[in-house]
Amino acid sequence: MRDKTQANSTGPGDGLVRIGAIVFFVGAVATLVTVAPLFLGGDPFPPVAYAVCMLMGIGFLIAGGGVLRSIAYQRRQARSAAGPSAP
Repeated sequence: MRDKTQANSTGPGDGLVRIGAIVFFVGAVATLVTVAPLFLGGDPFPPVAYAVCMLMGIGFLIAGGGVLRSIAYQRRQARSAAGPSAP
């Protein structure tokens, strides 16, 4: 039996994973930019720049929430496909 979902369809949680990846990438670039002057002998950035680096962790959490949401949806689908369980 073939699954009826299409290859390009999106499920619950996919949007959160995409948003989390973007936020993580912005935080990673901010981390590289913020740490570079420390290695190159320049003046360090103000503390606000280091706070932007926290976007890496926030993006990771957002993406993780999307993965958990997708897992929960797939488990519900599998349970409903299996039908009621016998006691």
